[in-house]
Amino acid sequence: MPFIDIRLAGSVTREQRSAIVADVTRSMVERLGKSPAAVQVCIVEVPTDSYGSGGILIADRPAAAPAQGDAPADGKG
Repeated sequence: MPFIDIRLAGSVTREQRSAIVADVTRSMVERLGKSPAAVQVCIVEVPTDSYGSGGILIADRPAAAPAQGDAPADGKG
């Protein structure tokens, strides 16, 4: 039974979380031959003021332009 933990900095929409779960589940079915019911996916959204890299909180970094298909950092859109 695959257990997949995904941590994301910031927040994403419910629709995005649903799509991630569907995509990861489909990948485990295709690549490992697992039953969809056996695949467990846990998405944890880490607030950007609780996560840092390179000595700087993610929340304190200058905003970068979102990549095509990415949701804005506020999870809206």
